[in-house]
Amino acid sequence: MHDPLYRVGRRGFLQASAAGVVAAGLPALSPTVFADPGVGRAKSVVFVLMSGGLSQLDTLDPKPQAALEIRGEFSSISTSIPGVAFSEHLPFLAEQANRWSIVRSMSHTEHNHLLATHVALTGRPTPVPRGASDLDRVQSRTDFPNMAAAVDYLRPSSNGVPTGVSLPNYYIEGPLTWPGQYSGFLGPKHDPWQISQDPNDPSFKVDALSLQAGVTPQRLKSRRELLDHVDAPLPLGADRSKAFTDQQGVAFSLLTSAKVTTSFQLDRETPETRDRYGRNKFGQSLLLARRLVEVGVPVIQATMGIVQTWDTHVDNWGKLKNTLLPQVDRGLAALMDDLSASGLLDQTLVIVMSEFGRTPKVSNLPGEALPGRDHWASVYSLLAAGAGVRGGQVIGQSDSIAAYPVSRAWSPADLCTTVYNAMGIGEEVHLQDPLGRPNALRNGAVIEPLYSGREV
Repeated sequence: MHDPLYRVGRRGFLQASAAGVVAAGLPALSPTVFADPGVGRAKSVVFVLMSGGLSQLDTLDPKPQAALEIRGEFSSISTSIPGVAFSEHLPFLAEQANRWSIVRSMSHTEHNHLLATHVALTGRPTPVPRGASDLDRVQSRTDFPNMAAAVDYLRPSSNGVPTGVSLPNYYIEGPLTWPGQYSGFLGPKHDPWQISQDPNDPSFKVDALSLQAGVTPQRLKSRRELLDHVDAPLPLGADRSKAFTDQQGVAFSLLTSAKVTTSFQLDRETPETRDRYGRNKFGQSLLLARRLVEVGVPVIQATMGIVQTWDTHVDNWGKLKNTLLPQVDRGLAALMDDLSASGLLDQTLVIVMSEFGRTPKVSNLPGEALPGRDHWASVYSLLAAGAGVRGGQVIGQSDSIAAYPVSRAWSPADLCTTVYNAMGIGEEVHLQDPLGRPNALRNGAVIEPLYSGREV
């Protein structure tokens, strides 16, 4: 029986080069270790993900002078950055634009949801070979680990606080599970902790954090000590047993961590605070993300919708205007207000992104009366704030119809590299893939203008 492809020793993953220089375990690094800007400033990263593709033209990069079939139905409004406009349906973001860097020249080549999601969350294409069908591109243990998994591998938690939390949706649609959401070849031990309940539900609770009646944390700890004592050493190659034991250990840590348990008790927030975020799944997910930052979770992925929520081929403007944009607009404003007021924004990097954007030209799907926009990865926009990122600036520029960059293009690999840099993870760190090849974890360029304000 063959060992799983991801079963590679810990030291083997941390190779500094093909020549065999090996990196040691990585502690928190001081900002003086590297020359890159913003290094080590982020203790937490919050990814706000709009799965399906956020239309750049109808949100962060409007083109009011373009023809109607390009600019669409929305008007644009001024922001707190002179000369910069947003969609009329993002009034809170427009008011807070001075807190954000807006990147308008994100670009890559994958126009398929599944492949683009893997690229967005790992900075890499899915492993080859993959077939022509979406069913050939689903999640696999040969995938590259996402950022939460890589951070957990390099800096495993020892205090009961999970390294990565994904909420409130896992990207699954029928037989398709989107790649890039978990630890790939690093194995199940490093998968982000997935929360699948709706934080806006009055009965919201995380069952995994609930002890059975009569079981106290001290009693649970005694059970764990007994289990450790009777467990025999695992035989070589017993990977499934090892994976189960690893996950069992994570479960014990979570159950005995009072501050993690408390962070999910949203009823501790005042009704006024919950109202500010919006009494909906989007808003309450962002409130929960803030509470996870407060207890020290390093990587939080807040998915605003399930898989194709933002995939607005049909009724693009109705969906954006009536539901999607108002909820995200209000929730992000509350998140930024609270992180700023508490001082946590100085050490929290917030990224608002999709796997790609939408086509410049409006179109109708066959048989559909309401128009929309199709997939478009050639240029799209994202937001970044916190942890040393300069607010009140636009980085990059698209052409007159938001179809292609006319300044330097930035890729998902650059974004992932920027995040690792912000967390103090240096260029020397390599992960060995299932074929034994060392892969530089930082495989792009730091988006330096986020910190300097100087275009490259």
